[in-house]
Amino acid sequence: MADKIERDDHSGVETTGHEWDGIKELNNPAPRWWLMVWLVTTIWAIGYWVVYPAWPTLSGEGERGGTVGNSGWTQYTQLEESQAEILQQRAKYLSDFEKASYSEITKNEALYAFGLAGGASAFKDNCATCHGTGGAGAPGYPNLNDDDWIWGGSLDDIEMTIAYGIRADHEETRYNEMPPFDEMLDQNTIEMITDFILSDQPAGAPAYADNCASCHGDTGRGSQEMGGPNLKDVIWLYAGTRADIIAQIKRPKHGMMPAWHSRLDKQTIRQLSLYVHSLGGGEM
Repeated sequence: MADKIERDDHSGVETTGHEWDGIKELNNPAPRWWLMVWLVTTIWAIGYWVVYPAWPTLSGEGERGGTVGNSGWTQYTQLEESQAEILQQRAKYLSDFEKASYSEITKNEALYAFGLAGGASAFKDNCATCHGTGGAGAPGYPNLNDDDWIWGGSLDDIEMTIAYGIRADHEETRYNEMPPFDEMLDQNTIEMITDFILSDQPAGAPAYADNCASCHGDTGRGSQEMGGPNLKDVIWLYAGTRADIIAQIKRPKHGMMPAWHSRLDKQTIRQLSLYVHSLGGGEM
């Protein structure tokens, strides 16, 4: 008969009638404990759906297009509350930061930490592409960790450089331009100037005095007022080999830094100034 119940000879348990390679499938019911767990989790899930947001809705009912739940809690409201708390704290610090001078900020541990944190974040977003994530720079991009400042390394100097840039399109930008000396000096004179820069060879001193001292200073220590780099500290913006210096004298490279005055607000620029100043080489 088709409805005859078959039992396994060894266990005495009913079979499902399925057999494969001599192995029969037993019709064992789920354990009672498993059924209880299933029932509890089902009830819990239904309760969760009622209390918390759980189902998206095609109609867009509820916050962000889903069921709201009786509790009124959502991840969105939790995020907004957390953001509001952070913004409230930030607004307090920012208000104090705006009113304080650099001198007052550096003497106030909390304000100084606030400025450094904001500056570090802004640096990664706006400056790290050229100066590197740690401010170490690269050929053609100044190292901000050392104490070699072309335009000055005080907080006010750094702020002005950031705000108005170098050779930028702002009327207040810092600007200098080294002329191509291959149009004015012969090869031998350029080489003598190079040797004077590298090793104080006296033969090149007169030519250096006539052509270079007005920007780089009589001793080659540079001039921040003119934006003339220090040639005696063995820190080179592009490269420092004899061939590189000769090439720079002949056909100088001129980098450009954008003016951030119209891109960043005043307080972000001040925070950036604090951060750059703190990297190791800031001047008082």
